Amino acid sequence: MCLSVPSQIIAIDDETLSVTVESLGVQRKVSRHLYMEPLAIGDYVLIHIGFVMNKIDKADAELSLALYQEMIDKLEAENGSCPQ
Repeated sequence: MCLSVPSQIIAIDDETLSVTVESLGVQRKVSRHLYMEPLAIGDYVLIHIGFVMNKIDKADAELSLALYQEMIDKLEAENGSCPQ
């Protein structure tokens, strides 16, 4: 099973068909070769193996991110740190 954490687009590189995304404080550059619909800075996307797979609604993304953060906070409270 694969979980995809919603990521927000913070930069777009049309020359390389890539975007830079941020999720839970982590930034990475991913390809948009498999998703050719228009994307804008601020959009939320789901990524699989380094490719944008689809764009998702901002409210759904923010709810998912809040739930992930809640899980991280609980793990840190139980273990003293979050497993990476």
